[in-house]
Amino acid sequence: MFIQVSNLKKSYKTGNVTTPVLNNVNLSLDSGEIGVILGPSGSGKSTLLNIIGGLDRCDSGSVLVDRTEVTRLSDKKLTDYRRKKIGFIFQFYNLVPHLTVGENIEVVSNISKSPLPTDEVLRDVDMLDKKYRFPNELSGGEQQRVSIARAIVKNPILLLCDEPTGALDFLTSREILKLLQKINRNFGTTILMITHNEAISSMSNRIFKVRSGEIIENKINKNIIPAERIEW
Repeated sequence: MFIQVSNLKKSYKTGNVTTPVLNNVNLSLDSGEIGVILGPSGSGKSTLLNIIGGLDRCDSGSVLVDRTEVTRLSDKKLTDYRRKKIGFIFQFYNLVPHLTVGENIEVVSNISKSPLPTDEVLRDVDMLDKKYRFPNELSGGEQQRVSIARAIVKNPILLLCDEPTGALDFLTSREILKLLQKINRNFGTTILMITHNEAISSMSNRIFKVRSGEIIENKINKNIIPAERIEW
């Protein structure tokens, strides 16, 4: 398995109060697959994604990504892991406002070990004609396309998406999902996405349902549909 999460536990402590967030979580995903983690707000899905991406640490258990045991990495090696292997896409675009579209992409490509050409990536997300625009000149969907381009320009082995359509309307959301499916198909990029929208799971290979920090359902989707056919 490309991703193997085993017996993962995580809690947060505030004063004398300990709040469990993840309880003995197990999941796996093959290379080149799309996985969707479903769950309501507060179910622990963002924490799970952040631990897999090396943004947070667990209390116990293990996370293996491409034969790297992420949970045992030092802080320095975690930084290298995030920089070289992981692409992040969030609900909010986090673009640098005073940089153009192209410059927002190049900020990441300049620190990457084997980046893809900026123009090629912008062409793949249909934003090459807006290379010299600034973020405030773009729509929400266009800004999300730029954030996706920024994530894939480093040529990551794993793309982690935290509610990537959460701030978008239905039609724009579907366009973004089509784009993610295209990236998965064209680059073979493994994608793990969290969402509260169950309809999105129909485009994935594997579906993980989370409730109160536990995986309550783990299934293979045998009827994957193109993103343009998703309805909700």
